Amino acid sequence: MDIRTLDADDLDLICQHREAMFRDAGQRDDVLTLMTGNFREWVKPRLLDGSYFGYVIQDAAVPVAGIGLMLIDWPPHPAHPMQDKRGYVLNVFVEPDYRNRGLARELMHLAEAELVRRGVTFAILHATEKGKPLYRGLGWHGTTEMAKTLDVPPCREVGEDAMECAAQSVSSGACGGEPS
Repeated sequence: MDIRTLDADDLDLICQHREAMFRDAGQRDDVLTLMTGNFREWVKPRLLDGSYFGYVIQDAAVPVAGIGLMLIDWPPHPAHPMQDKRGYVLNVFVEPDYRNRGLARELMHLAEAELVRRGVTFAILHATEKGKPLYRGLGWHGTTEMAKTLDVPPCREVGEDAMECAAQSVSSGACGGEPS
């Protein structure tokens, strides 16, 4: 097995791994198709400028596992009171035939070392149920983060300013709120 850093030629691989990761987590194909197209456009410039980086593990030059990393802008926080950034780990994926061999653990060790090398003192990730035991075993723990998908109509179709569109959606009850 060989380990190498991601490069711009890995765009398709990164997209394939991300889609397979979410498919393994139970996401629907129609959602994944939409996500992958948009993710491709989002990650391409970041891969080119180095703001999305990471590692690939290969077996005889065939990629079998990968991990993505980013530094994200974040205000100083009790977990990192002197720093305005966090490390972000994403797209951890190991091909099914290569699972349970320690490859994800190796990728996580590489990720942590790279983030430390870049001066990051705090990192986050979002774990699938399958991934949680691995991350817990490496010392990662849950946080107080909560999430909600907001039901706002696409403003591009409405032809309005995004703030006006969101405000009208909330006041009309389109987001599940009471009309004003």
